[in-house]
Amino acid sequence: MICAVTAVSGHLGREIALKLMDRLGAGQVVGLARTPDRASDLGVEVRPGDYDEPDQLVASLQGVGALVLVSGMAPPDDRIQQHRNVIEAAKAAGVRKIIYTSIQGPDTGTAFSPVVQSNRQTEADVQASGPEWAIGRNGIYIEPDVEYIDSYRATGTIANSAGNGRCGYTTRSELAHAYAALAIREDLNGQTFDLNGTPITQMQLALYLNKAFGTDLSYRAMKSADFVADRTAELGAFIGPIIGGIYDGIRHGAYDRPGDFEAVTGRPHQSWDDYFADLAG
Repeated sequence: MICAVTAVSGHLGREIALKLMDRLGAGQVVGLARTPDRASDLGVEVRPGDYDEPDQLVASLQGVGALVLVSGMAPPDDRIQQHRNVIEAAKAAGVRKIIYTSIQGPDTGTAFSPVVQSNRQTEADVQASGPEWAIGRNGIYIEPDVEYIDSYRATGTIANSAGNGRCGYTTRSELAHAYAALAIREDLNGQTFDLNGTPITQMQLALYLNKAFGTDLSYRAMKSADFVADRTAELGAFIGPIIGGIYDGIRHGAYDRPGDFEAVTGRPHQSWDDYFADLAG
């Protein structure tokens, strides 16, 4: 069965395609990308895959048995219709199974909640579409904190509004293992899984970063409004409040869950001790 993955020019889509290649061989994997040239080095056939081009999607999904739909980055209302375009194209092309990369998070009460709600709508659309389906709900990526290490080092602190809340972080590589399994394993069809590692606090995150990078970071809790203002100043009026909403969700316990990673992959999620030890080399 040929497996297709959307958004393979992005971080998660690329990782999923690579893991599927490891398990199935390059000839059984197809990538879709809005700009295929940006994924020309992937090592598989890459077809056009613009979520706003339904006819293009139908053509690109011909011969595909299973489709991993990587959630888009558009504003929530636009994202719902874009995902519906992919789902309808998959049905028209005869795709037999759709796997959706959804997210964890608070459905109400934060600036991130509209994004969560849009993902829940796509989950419902996938479930009602007709083909077999499986859904993962991603924990928060830990890579941005690692990539932000120079900024943390400059101030000596990790400062946000998460407080003492615990967050079930994950990595793109571990998520890719899980989505490859969801695409291949038929016994997981018709189910939704939380995909995350062991939940940790921001203070624990600071300690892990200190061990990996030789820093002396501490954690400083911020008021929600102050953190939103800080993120908005750096990231803009759309992304800033969303980031603030994610950390409000951490403070409220929305990401403090054991997760289903082992049930999907057959092994535990990589431990944070091992992950940060690998970073330290």
